[in-house]
Amino acid sequence: MYILYVRSQIVGNLPFTAAGFPGDGSQPPAHQQWYTLPFMRIALFFLLSLAALAKDADFNGRWNITVLNQPNRRAWWLEVDGAGTPAIKGRFVGAPGGDMNAIPEITAKQGTLRFVFERAYTKKGAPSTKGVYLAKIVSGELIGEFQVEGNPASKLSFIGKRAPVIKDREDGKWKPGNTVDLFNGKDLTNWSALIPGQILGWKVEDGIMKNVADSNNLVSSQTFWNFELHGEFRIGTGSNGGLGLRGRYEVQIVDDFGKAPDTHGTGALYSRIKPRENATKKPGEWNTYVFLEQLKLSRQIITFISYHSPTRINSIRN
Repeated sequence: MYILYVRSQIVGNLPFTAAGFPGDGSQPPAHQQWYTLPFMRIALFFLLSLAALAKDADFNGRWNITVLNQPNRRAWWLEVDGAGTPAIKGRFVGAPGGDMNAIPEITAKQGTLRFVFERAYTKKGAPSTKGVYLAKIVSGELIGEFQVEGNPASKLSFIGKRAPVIKDREDGKWKPGNTVDLFNGKDLTNWSALIPGQILGWKVEDGIMKNVADSNNLVSSQTFWNFELHGEFRIGTGSNGGLGLRGRYEVQIVDDFGKAPDTHGTGALYSRIKPRENATKKPGEWNTYVFLEQLKLSRQIITFISYHSPTRINSIRN
């Protein structure tokens, strides 16, 4: 979507002479000299500039982004701070990689947000190219496009919605609800593929959910608000997967036994928060996740995604 912004001028109906004074040819009193047309233009320009800064400031905040023509249905996330001032900065989560990164080049001018990354957008090991993101706010939504510089075929359209402010807080009055079994131990009932039309690559064998390499991601049909999760997983050598939360966050699962805690290691909130210790076991051994998830991160209803590791999820407490 393209939006045309027209910069207008005001043509007055007052009888001004070429000198900018009233049409009777007389000189205005000293206290009226500021009514001259040049001053009015300066004042109008100043007011328009203030309006533009206010409009640019509308970009500030956190945005949940849906990519309209991206086949893998990956979620993007954007945070902007300082728009409308020279100190604008931002953070972004998006392809490739899925990391949360500070935006190295970002501007907001005359109602257009622009930010740029230099990455290997085509494939691993390829030369870095510029990926340019442009967006405007239309009816409260962030409407934009992405394109790798010089590659029109890479163009993607996206829509962003503001991430709501979460007011829920643990006040000691919350009580556990009933236990809900996400996996029945027999089949994939209550689970579906994240990407329609792609081979599923999952099966149930001996009461365990198993997958092959490059399988589709599984999504639970049930959604949850605040919850306590109990999950068990066992991975093979070199495996890399995770547990997706709210369409934005991932609790990492990876073969990193014996390594130091890291924001990309097992138990990390991927690229954001590292665990206090790496408690993962050797490949082939069962691990257990038990954690309490409260809605302090996003108001999006919870959806679980089980990624490319053989993963067994026993139950969730809502």
